[in-house]
Amino acid sequence: MADIKTFHLPDLGEGLPDATIVEWHVKEGDTVKLDAPLVSMETAKAVVDVPSPYTGKVTRLHGAAGDIIETGAALADFEPDPNAKQRAEAEPTGHHHAPPKKAAPAPAPAPAAASADREDEGTVVGAMVSGNTVHVEQAADVGGVKAVPAVRALAKKLKVDLTRVRPSGAGGVVTLQDVKQAAADGSAPLGAAPARAVPESAGRHLAPQLPEPGPAPSRTAVSLAGKPVRTAPPSQTASGQPEQLKGVRRNMARVMAEAHANVVPTTLVDDADLHAWIGKQDITARLVRAIVAACKAVPALNAWFDGKNLTRTLHPHVDIGIAVDTDDGLFVPALRNADMLDGAGVRAAIKRLRTQVEDRSIPSTELSGYTISLSNFGMFAGRYATPVVVPPTVAIIGAGKLSHDVVAVIGGIEVHRRMPISLTFDHRAATGGEAARFLKALLDDMALPN
Repeated sequence: MADIKTFHLPDLGEGLPDATIVEWHVKEGDTVKLDAPLVSMETAKAVVDVPSPYTGKVTRLHGAAGDIIETGAALADFEPDPNAKQRAEAEPTGHHHAPPKKAAPAPAPAPAAASADREDEGTVVGAMVSGNTVHVEQAADVGGVKAVPAVRALAKKLKVDLTRVRPSGAGGVVTLQDVKQAAADGSAPLGAAPARAVPESAGRHLAPQLPEPGPAPSRTAVSLAGKPVRTAPPSQTASGQPEQLKGVRRNMARVMAEAHANVVPTTLVDDADLHAWIGKQDITARLVRAIVAACKAVPALNAWFDGKNLTRTLHPHVDIGIAVDTDDGLFVPALRNADMLDGAGVRAAIKRLRTQVEDRSIPSTELSGYTISLSNFGMFAGRYATPVVVPPTVAIIGAGKLSHDVVAVIGGIEVHRRMPISLTFDHRAATGGEAARFLKALLDDMALPN
């Protein structure tokens, strides 16, 4: 009887509880060599290529594209070749991040309403954080195209119109290889033709057997009797379908819930007066500089807090978690040594981090370990906020939408350009006085001419 070995999904080095199968590079019955590409897995932070742990025959794959595999659960079965060199049982299998995708397009343009008053790229927040169970999950159907987020991200980067790509995956699912092929032969350039029709049977085997939603009712402002329509009764059937969270968005849900349960948040708000600014300035660089100044003035906010042991760690350096909003969910890469960077250095570092986030090549080590956070949501909308403090950090700064406000001054009134600032902190780790002094130091630095 053949000796069958089961390969279990290893910890991909990020302390995450699960990962989603993006694409198998082998099929059952194939012969594979040691360290040859086995499967691409999407974690909450990146698409990771997992190599084969054996040389031999693949006898079983424990899941299909779109399935979520928990860390430690069975991933594939092998019949090792007894005549080939194998890795020692205790030796780590290893894995590596997929190579960065080429030709990353420019980030999506900011809303027009924000562009006139906001020159920086902006960020938005939070932060990121392990059974033998396989959850079967359907590929998301958007606009009649079934694909996993990583495939959509690749199509976006390669400027491929997913609606024109011929799917080769089971049930009409578009695969990574489909997108790569379309990009290579130019058969589906973005914005060229109307969406293709999707076969009626596409994706049925992946989709849960949910009741088919009925046709959307005809809706008008008045009833058939010519009277204003009433609010729909609670018993009315919803027309949408539940969507399983996965990858980045799945992890975001976990992190935010954990933060909500373990932090005692308190928020202070005020406005930074930018009236004295000389010329056009890099807003994000000024925010970073102001945060550094405030951290030096009040180190209690540039700290980690251990709620179980009731200890805090004050940091001599400033690493700022910069929240980056993407279609797949929230990333918070760390702007390291912000206290050592000038404006140009801050801009160069943020550009690098955004590029790595967009092409999903950012190392997991760059998504943790920051000492304080910044959520620069104002480029979109909103003035004040209560952004989430993610343990072990103690504080997060929210920067709102710039405005021109009427300000009372000695001798009359003036119109000043101002930026709403919100400071949310864990009240277990810092006092209100410390938070207020931190905020004042930040506002004072923002008010400087340059």
